[in-house]
Amino acid sequence: MLNTIAQAGDPALPHGLVHVIEDDVSLAENITDRLRSFGFEAQNFKSPAAFVNRRDKRDAGCLLLSIEFPTANGLDFQELLPAVGIHMPVVLMTEHADVSWSVRGMKAGAVDFLLKPLADEQLMSSIQLALRKDRERSADHARRTSATELVAKLTPRERQVMELVVRGLMNKQIAGALGLSEITVKLHRGSMMRKMGVRTVPDLVRAVELADKD
Repeated sequence: MLNTIAQAGDPALPHGLVHVIEDDVSLAENITDRLRSFGFEAQNFKSPAAFVNRRDKRDAGCLLLSIEFPTANGLDFQELLPAVGIHMPVVLMTEHADVSWSVRGMKAGAVDFLLKPLADEQLMSSIQLALRKDRERSADHARRTSATELVAKLTPRERQVMELVVRGLMNKQIAGALGLSEITVKLHRGSMMRKMGVRTVPDLVRAVELADKD
């Protein structure tokens, strides 16, 4: 049934890349085969180190990460991901229903905690959610990058005016603060608003907040 839905091209289904990190080769191949049959792109790695050293360094998709490895712990790896520049959503999988592991994984931002063997419905649901979160993350990053680039195009004076507008100052107050005429302030303000692609002060505030996050 899941395979039929995926092949039908359901527009609500967020296809994307799934990185499966599992040392059991046969299990990893089984999981990647199932994910591909659902319509996802999937690739597997035998260890966290193998994933970090992969050729394709895109920070895109989601991780389906096993907790148990012979020489590593998936939870330790999950907690280290931001430090190595990996921000993809993580779905954890394990053979043991350990509450402390589940709590630790969720605190580190895991999307879900699955027990092996993985049921099709649960696997599909968790991966869908993780990929939606990744797309939201990517869209937010794109907005922040765009806002930062727009701010960078402002002249020093336009940036000064922008900072005071965001603080809530009126044109007359900005003129006094910068030692300019009110007409000059209006010209700089108009140019700044056009460059930032906004028409209202609330929109400008949101754009500046996005730029500050980048």
